[in-house]
Amino acid sequence: MRSPIQKVPFRFVAALSMGITATLFFSACDAKPESSPGTSASPPALKVRVQAVESSPQTLIEEVLGSVRAKRHATLEAKLSGRILSLPVVLGQRIKTGERVVRLDAAEIAARLDQAESSLQQAERDWKRVTSLFEQQAVPRAEYDAAEARHRGALGGAAEARAMMSYVDIPAPFDGVVTKKWAEVGDLALPGKPLISIEDTSALQLEADVPQAILSQVKHGARLAARVDGVSGELTGTVSEVAPSADAASRTFRVKVDLPEQPGLSSGQFARLRVPVGTSHSLRVPAAAVVHRGQLEIVFVVVKQHAQFHLVTTGNTAFRWDWECDCGGVS
Repeated sequence: MRSPIQKVPFRFVAALSMGITATLFFSACDAKPESSPGTSASPPALKVRVQAVESSPQTLIEEVLGSVRAKRHATLEAKLSGRILSLPVVLGQRIKTGERVVRLDAAEIAARLDQAESSLQQAERDWKRVTSLFEQQAVPRAEYDAAEARHRGALGGAAEARAMMSYVDIPAPFDGVVTKKWAEVGDLALPGKPLISIEDTSALQLEADVPQAILSQVKHGARLAARVDGVSGELTGTVSEVAPSADAASRTFRVKVDLPEQPGLSSGQFARLRVPVGTSHSLRVPAAAVVHRGQLEIVFVVVKQHAQFHLVTTGNTAFRWDWECDCGGVS
């Protein structure tokens, strides 16, 4: 059996019998009951249940493959070179904003900071002494200007050393979950080399590359349905971003859809974005009314109290239509 409900392209179908009715009907035809001379044999009549079929509009859906991603994610890197002394996080661990996640070896930077602060203290003493003498007109203007320049240079050097020292500890930029570790304790951290990745799992979105042919159906702020593997039922999200230009290789546009919070929903899951592309009119019949004989699909039509079969071609599944059959009696 295929999907529960099928589309049957027949305009003149008035009513359908169940697939089991067809089996009973054929069985009755294969039997050869005795008949009296002068009378023709006919199969016994069966009591069946039929369903009137009408043409109804159906929304045509185009599914676009995509993935679930976190709206906020970051890969942390070091701003200076140094051995990793501490990396107190594990995969899946939740961290808070400002919490230290990596600490580098700071011996060389600490020494540089001490040297810069010592130079600053000496420059301040010299500048104060020369300033006092200059006010008494005991030293020339050029000596005062030189002392002031050395003081400003020492201030800048100390500020630079303090900034370098602040890069030794790498904090979390936002509340999130550690999703990947690129390094371990003892590794050499370098500028541009990733250390850990963090994602904010409280806000997820679906990213899909929509073909140019159906992009006109996707508008900013539109509500679209999506199916995510591992999550039961459909999710309805809001289109938050539509790329203004297409990818040169695939001719597709990146579309991002904000998803609601849902149990079992996580970053990296495979998803399908369902984009409505139009409307069609088709006939809907219960799945049980479609009889399969090898590669053939058959439905039985009631014409003048007799079942006639027609070959059909089924379309896409819409929704489940359960239909009980009462085939036990004889009409």
